[in-house]
Amino acid sequence: MTGRHDVIVIGGGISGLSVAWWLQRNGVDVLLLEKEPACGGTMRTVRKNGWLIEQGPNSALETTPLFRMMFESLGILEERVYANPLAAKRHILRNGTLHALPMSPGAFLKSDLWSLMGKLRLLKEPFVGKGVKEESIAEFVERRLGKEFLDYAINPFVAGVYAGNPEHLSVRAAFPKLYALEDKYGGLIKGMIRGGKERKLRAEQSKDRAKLFSFRMGMEVFPAAIATQLGDSVKTGCEIWDVRCESRNAFAVHYSRGGERMVEHASTVVLSSPAHVVAGMIRGLSPSLSSGLESIYYPPLAEVFLGFRTEQVVRPLDGFGFLVPQKENRKILGTVWSSSLFEGRAPDGHVALTTFVGGARQPELVALEDNDLRAMVLEEIRPLLGITGSPVFASITRWPRAIPQYSLGYLKTLAEIETFEKANPGLFLCSNFRGGIAIGDCITSSERTAFRILEHLGRRQETAPAVATI
Repeated sequence: MTGRHDVIVIGGGISGLSVAWWLQRNGVDVLLLEKEPACGGTMRTVRKNGWLIEQGPNSALETTPLFRMMFESLGILEERVYANPLAAKRHILRNGTLHALPMSPGAFLKSDLWSLMGKLRLLKEPFVGKGVKEESIAEFVERRLGKEFLDYAINPFVAGVYAGNPEHLSVRAAFPKLYALEDKYGGLIKGMIRGGKERKLRAEQSKDRAKLFSFRMGMEVFPAAIATQLGDSVKTGCEIWDVRCESRNAFAVHYSRGGERMVEHASTVVLSSPAHVVAGMIRGLSPSLSSGLESIYYPPLAEVFLGFRTEQVVRPLDGFGFLVPQKENRKILGTVWSSSLFEGRAPDGHVALTTFVGGARQPELVALEDNDLRAMVLEEIRPLLGITGSPVFASITRWPRAIPQYSLGYLKTLAEIETFEKANPGLFLCSNFRGGIAIGDCITSSERTAFRILEHLGRRQETAPAVATI
């Protein structure tokens, strides 16, 4: 079978879905091809016997007004729920004790999370000069804020966001907004003050102030609503085996579906799959970029969801959860107190905990058998939360390739992507290996990509692109 479209999007994760959605609402004939039986990528929700298990992101931060715009158009605004205000309270493990992360200058001064010398070191930050080379997150933070702040704030934070190591990630690529505070304003403290005023004018929220949200029936409500609105423009169960450039602005996508070989033609193709998958699609067009994409590390990650009766957990679950610094030498990255964040995550009289294992820190642990992995997590969290007895419910999700690591040297890969797109008009790359891994970053990046495609097609934009976030 053969078809012809204006745009073909390959990959039905949140980035690909959003690109297709933006294009469709601007009158473009778009076809989205997804390998799995359903769209959504890592945004998967399982509901079983009163438990709601997020197999991917547990929530998202409302960092851009694009979220509300999309939710209203998709008819799911009323399904959105904000996290319990207690979610602002987060904990860091130090010396076997959970310490609340201070959220105000007064709380910071009283906190036992850092020593007096560690706190005094922060006073030096406004007087630290700019870096002179590409730095890892660890190098950047230690230079500006000191080693203790790196160990007991940034290290666990990076493990929680990227499942990565700050020694390996490029600060400019992985946290461009943090880097921009130094580059644009000369320092972090000065940048937070001045940058906050600029964000206010753009009606945006910084990630430390943005509201945490999900949906009553879980995060997959969002991608499912987009796929529903796209309707027949979505084909699932598609195994892509070739993307050919037949002539300038003329592409053919060969794939199989249900045992039948098919080909679709378009003037524009958007590659929204993971980096190693995109690498295979463009090998004939750019061996160099293909090699660069294949080298992007996606560490394995396991999510261990455990349910308990409320009386089995002695410690009050008064917050988002806790993160574990590498210096603590534990076997988990952290635990989200899922049932404390949103209602409906556990049956009445029960609590739900989601613990993350592996990542770039200890990738080998993801390969443990289910029983061993469950027992290991329980051994780790039992003394911290005062847990008695065994879980009454358990579910384990493994991601062999979880989150792309924006490692040192990543800027070269990003530059190669831009060069590739210029050399191949009509081919666009839009996935979480470019532009940020957070859901808000993916939404912003997809909207920008859609409007670049509209310009390429010579189409009139029916909706104005959003202002870039900083």
